[in-house]
Amino acid sequence: MSYNTPGYGGYPSAPQGPPPPNHLVWAILTTIFCCLPLGIVSIVFSTQVNSKWQSGDHAGAQKASNNAKTWAIVSAVIGVIAGILSFVIQLALAS
Repeated sequence: MSYNTPGYGGYPSAPQGPPPPNHLVWAILTTIFCCLPLGIVSIVFSTQVNSKWQSGDHAGAQKASNNAKTWAIVSAVIGVIAGILSFVIQLALAS
């Protein structure tokens, strides 16, 4: 048996199954259309998913996926609220 085989002697084993979703598309869309700072946080977490999965950190990959989704949702909600407030303020100023 070779000591350089994956999963033996401290080397990470190959991931089993597909990685969790990275939500990168949603992170990019919420960054562009909703809330830039929170969207960037979502992009950072979404880019960590596949690398953590490939390195064998399955729990870290799942946590990064959940964080990416959470921050994309927060960014979208804040973007919608800001849009509504802006619309209401413009209507009030136009009167």
